[in-house]
Amino acid sequence: MGVDTKETPYEIAEVSDVVITMLPSSSHVNDVYTGPNGLLHGGNVLRPWLLIDSSTIDPQTSRKLSLAMSNCTLKENKGRWETPVMLDAPVSGGVPAAEAATLTFMVGGSEEAYLAAKLLFLSMGKNTVYCGGPGNGSAAKICNNLAMAISMIGVSEALALGQSLGISAGTLTKVFNTSSARCWSSDAYNPVPGVMEGVPSSRNYDGGFVSKLMAKDLNLAASSAEEVGLRCPFTSHAQKIYTAVCQDGHENKDFSCVFRHYYSGKDEI
Repeated sequence: MGVDTKETPYEIAEVSDVVITMLPSSSHVNDVYTGPNGLLHGGNVLRPWLLIDSSTIDPQTSRKLSLAMSNCTLKENKGRWETPVMLDAPVSGGVPAAEAATLTFMVGGSEEAYLAAKLLFLSMGKNTVYCGGPGNGSAAKICNNLAMAISMIGVSEALALGQSLGISAGTLTKVFNTSSARCWSSDAYNPVPGVMEGVPSSRNYDGGFVSKLMAKDLNLAASSAEEVGLRCPFTSHAQKIYTAVCQDGHENKDFSCVFRHYYSGKDEI
């Protein structure tokens, strides 16, 4: 049992009713949709009635593509749909959730299209959250990853300080997880090697969500904050920390490696 492949996005669009993309950056998304051999290469007449982009990109790109799709027409009648519809639907959960089909989809676009696509999302994940109009799924993902980065930095900093003050990371983690400091970074994705099994810190920070992607997402958050004129000092500081981690050669390690490679934290023995 296999999957048919095509040479170009345009060829995929010619034989598909639904297209799902997940790409590293806004430039890749633009190339796949509007490039020389992109999904829109054939002009304003498309076969797919639904296009879902699950990339983590800036909301402005998502909104521009959604507008471009709304100006297209369908090659064939697809029930109530007269024009192709696009949803921005980035995911949370990483590789483990993708393998276990427990991803969370954050969806922006037409609510009618979201409801029509909901069963498709639930075939790949466990949760879907409708976030509002075009671009709002992308905005939600940027904000989620911003909070995740700041949380991981805070937990790593506190655990490294605890070690320096003579408290083992395992003991301090127990304190956190039964107290007000409890969070995902402490109780589900602990950054200290030896404290928790089955997480990247237990395998030399391999696998998981690599630091260069976290740095990219923080750049998106910083750019978005600048566009709307919002002061975000934690965003700026987190951005500098993950840029330093990447520049020090750890860009392909999971983002929880900030504990070891920025704070010089020690393994739990």
